[in-house]
Amino acid sequence: MPITPTYPGVYIEEIPSGVRTITGVATSIAAFIGWAPRGANDRAELILSFADYEREFGGLDSRSLLGYAVYYFFLNGGQQCYVIRLTANNADFAKVTLSDLKLKAKNSGQWANDYSITIKARPAPNANRFRVAVVYKAGTPQEATVETFENLSMNPTDSSFVASVITEDSTFIDATTSGTTQPADGTTPLTGGLDGDVLAPNDAGQFEAALVPANGKGIDFLDHVDLFNILCIPGETNTTALPAVEKYCHDHRAMLLVDSASNATFTSLQSGPATTLTGADGLNAAFYFPWLNAPDPLLGNRLRALPPCGFIAGIYARIDGTRGVWKAPAGTEASLTGAASVVVPLTDGQNGVLNPQAINCIRNFPVYGIVSWGARTLNGDDQQASEWKYVPVRRLALFLEESLYRGTQWVVFEPNDEPLWSQIRLNIGAFMQDLFRQGAFQGKTPQEAYFVKCDSETTTQNDRDHGIVNILVGFAPLKPAEFVIIKIQQIAGQLAT
Repeated sequence: MPITPTYPGVYIEEIPSGVRTITGVATSIAAFIGWAPRGANDRAELILSFADYEREFGGLDSRSLLGYAVYYFFLNGGQQCYVIRLTANNADFAKVTLSDLKLKAKNSGQWANDYSITIKARPAPNANRFRVAVVYKAGTPQEATVETFENLSMNPTDSSFVASVITEDSTFIDATTSGTTQPADGTTPLTGGLDGDVLAPNDAGQFEAALVPANGKGIDFLDHVDLFNILCIPGETNTTALPAVEKYCHDHRAMLLVDSASNATFTSLQSGPATTLTGADGLNAAFYFPWLNAPDPLLGNRLRALPPCGFIAGIYARIDGTRGVWKAPAGTEASLTGAASVVVPLTDGQNGVLNPQAINCIRNFPVYGIVSWGARTLNGDDQQASEWKYVPVRRLALFLEESLYRGTQWVVFEPNDEPLWSQIRLNIGAFMQDLFRQGAFQGKTPQEAYFVKCDSETTTQNDRDHGIVNILVGFAPLKPAEFVIIKIQQIAGQLAT
C-alpha cells in the first residue's frame, strides 16, 4: 500500500509489477462412461493408470467395452482420466448383519459376495472392544485378509466407534449400528450382491437413460470435475442420446469422440454420419471409423473387435504431450498401439469419399501400421465450410478459451480503466507469445500470428457502467489461415448505481 512519509529519511516501497502469469490448462484429461462390475456409481472417479482402474472397477470384463477403452487409452499414451460407472436399478449390495452391527459393500455388484467379515473380541479387560477384518475368499486356498480394523467399539461416543471408523476408512464396506450389542466372534460371508442388468450402449434405451438421466447422475457427475477435455462412451451410437452429449461437451469446452457402429461399412457411411450429429454442437465432436481388432486377454489374446474411441483418446494425449494441442492427432505419428488390424480395410478412393464428409478414417498402411488418418470435427463436412472444420483448430481454441478464462479471474472487481486494460494486454500477450514461439500459430511474426485487444474500443462506457470488460483475442491457426476471434468477458469494477 502507498507509504505516508512522516519523518525525514529514505522510504522503500515495493511496487507490484502487474504481471500475472497465465498457465495453459491440461488438454488431454479424458472421461469414460460405461458399465463396470464394481466401483463407485455416485461420482466420477479419477484414474491415473490401468492398475488404478483394475482396483476401482474390476479390470476387463467381457460383458462391457468400458475396461477395454480405458486399457487402450493408457496403452496409447493417456495419463489421466475420469470414469463414471453406470448401473441398472436392479443391481444390489452384498451385506451382512452381525447382532447390532450391519455391514454393506461400498458399491453394488456380485464382486462383494467373495468377501467375508471376521470378528474377534479382545481379551479382558478390553472385551468390549473388537477387531473387524475383511477377508477375500475365506476358507479357500486364495484366502487373504485385505483390511483390518482394531480396537473398535459399539459405543457411538467412543473415538473408535465402529460405524465411523469403517465407513470413513474402509475401501470395501460401510457400517451402521442399530444398538450397542457387540457381534460375536466368527467369520460370516457378505451375501446378496447382484450385478443387475448389464448396461450396454444402444440396449433399447436402458444405457441411454442412465447416461443422460436428467437427475444429476450419469454424465452430470462430470459437473463436479474441475477439468476434462475428451469424452468417450465406448460403442455408443444412439443418435437420440448423442446430440445431448455433444451439447454437454460444447458447454464444458470438451471434445466428444464418437464411435461408428460396430457393423458400419463403407457403403453404410457413404452419405456421412447421422445428420443429428452434425448440428451446431458437432464442432465439439469427431467421428471415427472403423472398429479395431485387438488382442483380448480374457480370450487368450484372441482378437476381439473394439471401438476406436479409447485408442484415439490415447493418441490425442500422446501427441499433445510431444507436439502440442495444435498438432492434428492424425498422420504417421498417430499409430495405434495394441491394434492388430482394422475391421474394415479402406482404400485411398474410399477414404477420399468419407473424409470430405467429416468421417475420420483409421487406416492400415504397410510401413506405418494402423494410424488415425483423419482430423475433422463433425462440422468438418466440406459443404458446411465451417471455421471449426479441423480437430486441432477446435481443440486449440478450446485450450485458449479455458486457459484465458481461468487466467483472467483476477480481473473481477478490479477498477475498470486503462491501467487494468494494460495489465490484461500484458499478461495475455505474454501467454500468446509463448505459444507463438512453440509453433502454435500461423505467421512469421507475432503480428501475423495473434492479437490481444482490450481498450476503450472493446470496452465502451456503457460496458463500464455495467461492470464489464471485453477482451478480444485473435489467432491464426495453422489450418485454416483466417483469424478466429474469441471474445472473453469478465465482470470488472463495481456496477453503476
